Amino acid sequence: MSAPSSPVFALDQQYVFPTYDRAPVVFVRGEGAELIDENGARYLDCLSGIAVNALGYNHPRIVATLSDQAAKILHVCNLFHNEYQAQLARKLCSISGLQSAFFCNSGTEAIEAAIKVARNHAFRASGGAGHHKHEIVALEDSFHGRTLGALSLTGQRKYREPFEPLIPGIRFVPANDAAALQAAVNEKACALIMEPIQGEGGIRVLNREFLGAARSLCDRHGALLIFDEVQCGLGRTGFYLSYQGKGVQPDLVTLAKPLGLGIPMGALLGTRATRDDLTLGTHGSTFGGGPLACRMSLEFFQIMEEERLLERIRTLGNHFAAGLHDLKKKFSFVKEVRGEGLILGMELDFPGKDLVRTLLQRGYVINCAHERVLRFLPPYIITEVQLDRLIRALDDAFSGL
Repeated sequence: MSAPSSPVFALDQQYVFPTYDRAPVVFVRGEGAELIDENGARYLDCLSGIAVNALGYNHPRIVATLSDQAAKILHVCNLFHNEYQAQLARKLCSISGLQSAFFCNSGTEAIEAAIKVARNHAFRASGGAGHHKHEIVALEDSFHGRTLGALSLTGQRKYREPFEPLIPGIRFVPANDAAALQAAVNEKACALIMEPIQGEGGIRVLNREFLGAARSLCDRHGALLIFDEVQCGLGRTGFYLSYQGKGVQPDLVTLAKPLGLGIPMGALLGTRATRDDLTLGTHGSTFGGGPLACRMSLEFFQIMEEERLLERIRTLGNHFAAGLHDLKKKFSFVKEVRGEGLILGMELDFPGKDLVRTLLQRGYVINCAHERVLRFLPPYIITEVQLDRLIRALDDAFSGL
């Protein structure tokens, strides 16, 4: 842990808005799956910068790509082409089964673009008389971002209440409640949005039946089905998109987190039918889809494929989940272990914040979602030996309670 007198802390307290509950650590570099603080102490990172640093730290190919592109050109405005944006759009469409891509800088911005597509899609389909079809159905305990539009879709009142009134026409239903979903989706709905695996909501996996009901209701009422894959997508489950293999194809998908490997990057993917809902003058982004971020993303996919990381994630995920389930059997206060691949959560019957702090003091980075769920989002290059170290550290911490 960093010294209490670190000058970074004083500067932060004096000049930075207090929007984060930061731990008293200053990380200065990383190697593989480990972070290193200003005193040289090492920490096993099982959070990946909240799913961003999927290939860990100081990956030689990423460093080389970053250095090479920095020596060429960092920014080209979207009034012109750059050599990587269309290549990345093709790659994202090929892995998702969708046909169009819009690039931005974050998951929240991708959600904002999705809202505009859904509203415009309904407006165009009605011949310009579609403002009555503006409602969006979202899920309780969801999290879609912090701008006013994305916040309006976030099903956690603690985030929304200070900023109300937000955009109108949002309905919330419980996750995996197909009857409630059917009651909420009607001819006024232009879209239904959901995270196939809720992240901030406590690693809750939407079941196949619920996803299928969502697809059927959207088809019946002419609404767009939006999957928010910002946290659970891009390999995190052992598939490029978490909905793959579940028999449901969305109309829109939002992506971000590891897409730029630390360079801000987000994307909205859509079907051919939605292509005309974002046209000249309807939307844009100054920095979205720049050459540096797009080239980093292309290198990410190349590494994923050459190193067969999707298969590795599934294997590691099964191994890690087995260790967490063993802890559940041993400690009665562990209520449930859930998730897929390397997005896993362990629900406790008490708040987990103190355990997160204890693990950090012992050299392990995790966090707590939805107050009582220990959240694990390790980098894809972590090893079974390192995961076993974390299991033993959790066992130790649990035994000391």
